[in-house]
Amino acid sequence: MALFGAQLVITMIVASFLQKLSPHFSLGRWLLCCRLVRYLHPTTEELRQLAGITNHVGKGKNKGNRRSNGQQKKDDQSFKVPRSLDIQLESTKVQPLDVVNLHFYPEYQWLVDFSVCCVAVYAMTEVYLYFMPNGDGEFNLSLMWCLIAIALLLKVLFSVTALYFMGNESSGERSMCVTCGLFFFVLAMVVLIVDEDILEFGLDKAYLSLNESVAGFLETQGVNSKKSASLIGFKLILAIWCGFVGAFFTFPGLRFAKMHYDSLKYARESAVWKLIFNVSFISPFLLLLLWVKPIARDYFTVRTFPGMKSTLMTPDAFETLRLVAIVVVALFRFILMPSYLQSYLNMANERIAELKKEAGQILSTEIQKKVARVFYYLCVVALQYVAPLLMCFFFTFLLKTLGGYSWSVYLSEAKTNFTEDGSQSSTTTLPVKEDDSILAASRHFSLAFANIRKVFTPILYRGVLNFMTWWLCSVWFVTSTIGMVYHSYFASH
Repeated sequence: MALFGAQLVITMIVASFLQKLSPHFSLGRWLLCCRLVRYLHPTTEELRQLAGITNHVGKGKNKGNRRSNGQQKKDDQSFKVPRSLDIQLESTKVQPLDVVNLHFYPEYQWLVDFSVCCVAVYAMTEVYLYFMPNGDGEFNLSLMWCLIAIALLLKVLFSVTALYFMGNESSGERSMCVTCGLFFFVLAMVVLIVDEDILEFGLDKAYLSLNESVAGFLETQGVNSKKSASLIGFKLILAIWCGFVGAFFTFPGLRFAKMHYDSLKYARESAVWKLIFNVSFISPFLLLLLWVKPIARDYFTVRTFPGMKSTLMTPDAFETLRLVAIVVVALFRFILMPSYLQSYLNMANERIAELKKEAGQILSTEIQKKVARVFYYLCVVALQYVAPLLMCFFFTFLLKTLGGYSWSVYLSEAKTNFTEDGSQSSTTTLPVKEDDSILAASRHFSLAFANIRKVFTPILYRGVLNFMTWWLCSVWFVTSTIGMVYHSYFASH
C-alpha cells in the first residue's frame, strides 16, 4: 500500500476547500462580524459643538501663505477640550469591510481558517483509521497538519510578543515578558523534580525509553555507545521550552483576565452568564488536577466505592478522559469568544467614562485615538485569546495519536498498534523483485522511516506530550489568575 493512501486524498480535498472557500466564507471573519458591536470615535465637528468652539478660519495677510494655511488646518483639526466633556459614543455593528485593515487581521484569519481545516483533516483521518486500522505502518498525515498549525501558532505568538519589544515606551512590557519567562523557567524546574507519584507525566519512563531506543538504534547501525543521555539535560531542555511558553502566554493570559473581569461586570444582573464565565475561567485548573495522581487516577481507577464491583473506569478510559476534557474546555472557550471580544470592545466606552472623571483639558485627537485604538487592535486581542486555546487543542491531538491512545475506549476495547512495552508492533517485509525499482525504493524508504520511528516510542511521546500539554494549561491558568487578582484588587483601587 502507498505510504499515505487515502489520507493524501483527504488532505488534497481539504486543501482545495481552504483555497477556494476562504475568500467567500471565513470562520475567523464570521467570529468578528457575527454579533460584535464597536464604538465610533466622535468627529471633530461633534467635539467642537460639545465644547462650544466655533470654526474660525483666518483671513487677511496669511491667506496666500501655504505654510500658514497648512498649520491653521492642523490647528483646526487638533484643539483642546475639557476632559469632563459629556461625550456619548455611537455604536455600530462590525462589518466585514471594517476588519480588513485591522492590525494582524491576515494572520488572524489565516490561523483560524487553517486550524479549522486541520481539525477537519484530523477528524476524517481518525474515522478512516478506525474503520481501516493502521496495521501496515501507514503514516498518519494529519500529524503534519497539527505540526504546521503549532508552528503557525508559535510564529504568531512570537510576532505579537515582539510588539512589546518595539519602541521606547514599552520598557515595562519588555521587563514583564522577560521576568515571567524566567519565573516560569524556575517554576518548571521545580515541577520537574516532583515525584511521579504526585504528578504523573511519565517523564522517567520516557527518559528510560529514549535511552533504550537510541542504544538499540545505534547498535543496529554498528555503533557501540554505552553513554546515555543525561536526565538533567533532558529535563533542562523541557524547562527552557517552558520558559519560552511562559513568556509567550504572559500577555494573552493577562488580556483574558481583563476580558473576564469586564464580562462579569456586564453580566452582573444575569446569574446564568456569571456562572458560565466563572466555569470558563476555572476550567483549566480542573484540567490540571487530572494529572495529580492522588486526586484523579487513584480516585477513578484504584478506589472501589461501596456497592460497586469495580473501579469507576479503567486506566485506558482515564487516559482518554484527559484528552476529552481538554477538547471540551477548548471548545467551550471557543464558543464564548464573541462574548469576551465584546467585553474588550466595550473598553472604548469605559475610557470615555473614566476621562469624564478627570479635570483639565485634552487634545481632541487624543480623545479620538483613545476610542479608535480599541477597535484597531481587535485582531491582536483575538489572537491572544485563540492562540493558547488552539495550542492546547493540537498538543492534545499529538498526545492522542503519538501516545497510542484511542477515542473509542468507552465504546469498545481500544484498538492500538503498540505492544505493552510501548514498542511498535513488528511488521513483515514482503520480498521485492529486483527489477521493480520504484517499488523497491518505496520499500527501502518505508524501512528506513520505520527504523527512525522506533527511536521515538509511544512511551516517550506520552511522557513528553503529557507534560507539555499540562504545562500549557498551567501557564494559561496561572497568568489569567495573576491578571484577575490584579484587576480585582489593585487596578480598581
